[in-house]
Amino acid sequence: MTGLLSRIRRRRTALASLAVLAVAVGLTVLPHGGDAYADVKPSRSTLKAADGKNYWVDNHLVSDAISTQHEALSGAGKRPEYLIVWAGDANIADTVVPDIKNLPGSLADPVQKVKNALPGPDFLAVIDATKGSPTYGKVLNTGTVGPLVENEPHHMQYVWHKGEKVYAGGLFSAATYVFDVSKLPALSLSGISLPSQTLCGSVPDAYWVLKDGTAYGTYMGGPVAPGPCRYTHGEVRTGNGFAGTPGEVVHFGPQGQNLSESPAAVAKPEDPKLCLDTPSLQVPSCANPHGIQVREDLNAMVTSDYAEPRNIILDPLKNPSPYLRRPTVRTWDISDRNHPKVKSVAYLPVGPRAVPSDPLHWEDRAVMETTVTNQPGHKGAFAESMQGGAIFYTPDITSPHPVWREVFDDWTADKKFTGGGSGPGDNAGWVQTSPDDKTLYHAIIGRAAGTLGPSDPGTTGGVFALDISKLVAAGDHYTCDVTTRDDAINGGGGDCPSVQGVVTIGTAKAGGPHWGALDNLLKGDDGYYRETERPQRLATANYFVARTGLDGDHRVCMTDINKDGSLSLDKDFKDEVTGQSCISFNRKNWPHGAFGFAKPHSMLFVAADDDTK
Repeated sequence: MTGLLSRIRRRRTALASLAVLAVAVGLTVLPHGGDAYADVKPSRSTLKAADGKNYWVDNHLVSDAISTQHEALSGAGKRPEYLIVWAGDANIADTVVPDIKNLPGSLADPVQKVKNALPGPDFLAVIDATKGSPTYGKVLNTGTVGPLVENEPHHMQYVWHKGEKVYAGGLFSAATYVFDVSKLPALSLSGISLPSQTLCGSVPDAYWVLKDGTAYGTYMGGPVAPGPCRYTHGEVRTGNGFAGTPGEVVHFGPQGQNLSESPAAVAKPEDPKLCLDTPSLQVPSCANPHGIQVREDLNAMVTSDYAEPRNIILDPLKNPSPYLRRPTVRTWDISDRNHPKVKSVAYLPVGPRAVPSDPLHWEDRAVMETTVTNQPGHKGAFAESMQGGAIFYTPDITSPHPVWREVFDDWTADKKFTGGGSGPGDNAGWVQTSPDDKTLYHAIIGRAAGTLGPSDPGTTGGVFALDISKLVAAGDHYTCDVTTRDDAINGGGGDCPSVQGVVTIGTAKAGGPHWGALDNLLKGDDGYYRETERPQRLATANYFVARTGLDGDHRVCMTDINKDGSLSLDKDFKDEVTGQSCISFNRKNWPHGAFGFAKPHSMLFVAADDDTK
């Protein structure tokens, strides 16, 4: 652990030196502070972590905007709803990566591209999401975390329910933050888990909160130190180190305490070709869990394996093997909530458009996300591939060996975006079933022109909605199976998913959304919010991870879900600075100061406990 902390200190020193160098060569550095938000009330929530040091979240409440919101809503008998966005400070380490990848010519104009060179605080932004509010779309608070910087804020849980804490991960810091959002727009810090508390895993990704308030978190990367690691219940797996393989699932308490660590890798070797590890392992594994969803009523959990992260996410300058992107989905038995056990490892099928010479874009490549069905009587789940651009389905996650089939190729929907596109390499991300199991929502970043060859026009990004009602209702007797190129381009027919709506967000050049969240809250006649099975809108963020070379334009957008299932951009959700649709995180000033551009990765719809029933 001493060695790990030493490496982290050296990395931060290097970043600071890089920032000083940026100043020396004339790169733009924005000053701290600023008067764009003149009426800001600061407050700090502090706790002592396992290392004996203080950690905090600093609130920067924009009191004049909050007063305007309160007066307008209370006078109309309404209560506020918020969109909270987990965002990282953008600095020279983010903006220089694309230039380095395009040496030598890219050094000709570095000054214009760096908007703020010095590392600043990462934060949770609290945005007014109350339709009809005079402050709709305005940032009402930024809760900056400290003392850690360079967390690379990543995912939280997929949906928020009343009374839950918010679990939020730092991809690079390997820290999990736990926030109390019961008194919004103010935030407090309930807990933090540090790398020293999760020695068998690294690179936290996504979370699922259980009914008892505890949470599971996927740690995509390998043990903090290479070699054998003993998990909470005695299992031992050998890993190749921080951000390597295999990953794990951590069970957290509501103060961020580590209740248990469970291996995502099975004891037996997995396919040595499809599960390439670098450095190689004697027991090869694809266990790099990214997505995670749970059915407590079925005692079942599903995780999806994305990639060995240090070769994809943490080192963008190498050209890694396509076999470092994973084709696997795992189902778990969680009947003992504190001891999840992997029950099956399934290799997704390669689809009909796979080109033997291009395994990076096979349909099964890089299984980033998964989502479960929700209704009693339904036992199915979906999985999607980021590089493959396809969606897979199994009707029963309680089966000892679930069988997955390709049921949809993104190509069928991508071609409907403004500017068009096709499925291979469309950088698909967030996928989520509606609570009533009738619709599947999917976010697409898009594919840069030329990715598949000189004549490739690229793929535009956005969100599409699929009608999955026939597929789910068919249970074990569904017939959908995408087996031909025509199925991939035009849909499989029968009980296969069909396109219900699309909304274009971004361009093939700038990129569309990686992540999204459904608004599961609906205001009742009494003014209080309750959960709904028919969400009427969703939010997305145009950002992935800058240091992979796949960045985004840093906009957070709101999309309306219309009664007929079609999608349309909410043009009233406007940036308070530019007046344009969507909230731009590329701005000079924030409530916490003039720290410049920020990177919004994930979001949740939340209301204060007192406003929710």
